[in-house]
Amino acid sequence: MTRRPRDYSGVALVAPFTTPYRRYSTETAHWWIATALRGSLAMAGLKPADLDGLTVSSFTLFPDTAVGLTQHLGLSPRWLDHVPMGGASAGVALRRAARAVQAGDASIVACVAGDTNQIDSFRSLLSSFSRFAMDASYPYGYGGPNANFALLTDRYMRDYGATREDFGRICVAQRENALKNPGAVMKTPLTLDQYLDARPIADPIALFDCVMPCAGGECFLVMGEDEALRRNLPYARLDAAIERHNAHAEDPIQLRGGWTVDIDTLWDMAGCGPEDIDLLQTYDDYPVIALMQIEDLGFCPKGEAAAFIRSRDLTITGDFPHNTSGGQLSAGQAGAAGGFIGLVEAIRQVTGQAGGTQVPGAKRALVSGFGMINYDRGLCSCVTILSEGVRA
Repeated sequence: MTRRPRDYSGVALVAPFTTPYRRYSTETAHWWIATALRGSLAMAGLKPADLDGLTVSSFTLFPDTAVGLTQHLGLSPRWLDHVPMGGASAGVALRRAARAVQAGDASIVACVAGDTNQIDSFRSLLSSFSRFAMDASYPYGYGGPNANFALLTDRYMRDYGATREDFGRICVAQRENALKNPGAVMKTPLTLDQYLDARPIADPIALFDCVMPCAGGECFLVMGEDEALRRNLPYARLDAAIERHNAHAEDPIQLRGGWTVDIDTLWDMAGCGPEDIDLLQTYDDYPVIALMQIEDLGFCPKGEAAAFIRSRDLTITGDFPHNTSGGQLSAGQAGAAGGFIGLVEAIRQVTGQAGGTQVPGAKRALVSGFGMINYDRGLCSCVTILSEGVRA
C-alpha cells in the first residue's frame, strides 16, 4: 500500500554557514565540524546549550561517530543521528531533523557535516570505502570513482548523443559561478577550449570532469517557523523532500537515479512543478550525473538533458541558474560536507543571504543529492524543495 507522506509545514531552515574550503588541512574532521557548527550558532545568536538535536555527516571522523562527537563538543542532545551517506547526506539529514521538530523530539537541530583532507586522506578513504569495492574493483587494479564514472559517461554518450562539449558547458558555467564565491577552491576562469584540451584521466573523462577533494565544513539549523520568528531569524521553508536507496538495482548500468521512483510524490507535496523552480543545485561529482538529475527530476525527458542545456544559460544571471556556488566541480568536494554544499547554498539563496552568488528574485530552489558510489552505482538519492520564508 502506498501512503502519501505528510507535509513538512511549519519547518524552518536557518543560519547556513560554510567553513571556507581548503585543498589540504592538518586539522581533524572534528575541527572542521566544530568550526561550521560554531559559525551557524553565531549566525543565529544561539549557544551550544540551546541545541537539543544534532545530526552529523563525515567520512573522516573515524573512529568517532556522532555519539563521540557530542563529548568532544560538550553537547547533550535529546535527539541524535549519524548520516554517513556522502552526497545524499544533507537531504537525508534534513528530512530526519524536520520530522524530529514536527514530532516534538527536538526544538533546534544542527545539521552539520565536515571532513579533513590530509595528504593521504583520499587514498585511505578509498582503501576501505565499501566491501563491494574491495571485492570487485580493487583486485583488478583500480579504486575510486574515476573508472566507474568513465564507463557510465561513455555509455550515456553512446545512448543519448551527449558530447564532451555538453559536459564542458556545465563545468565552464560552474567555474564562472565559483569566481563570485569567495570560498571556492577554484579561482581561475575556465574556457570551453581549456576544458576540451585538458589531460585525460579515464577516457572519456578528463581533468575538469573530476571534483577536487578538499577539506571543509557546512552547517544549518532546523527549527519550527514559530521559533525562527520569535528569534527574528531569516529562514527558508521546507516544501517537499524525498529519499530512495538502492533503486533500479536491475539496471545493468546506472543511467537513472532513485529520484525517478518518488518524483511525482515530490512535486505533489511541493504543490509546484519544474517550471516554478528559480535555481537548481544538483550533486555534481561528475557532469554526467548533473545531466541525469536534470532529466530524472523532470526538467526535460530522459536523454534530452544535453540538448536542454545547449539552449540555456546555467550561470547565476542566466535563465537556468545551476550550482550557483560553483558546485563541487569548482568550489571543491569536502567529503561528506560536499553533499551539503548545494543545500546550504539554496538556503542562502531563498533567504537573500547569498552575496555575490545571489540569483535575483530567487524564491524557490530544488536541491538533489546522490551518494555512496558502491562499486558500480550510487546507492543513495534525495531531493528537497525550499521556498522563501522570511528574508534577511
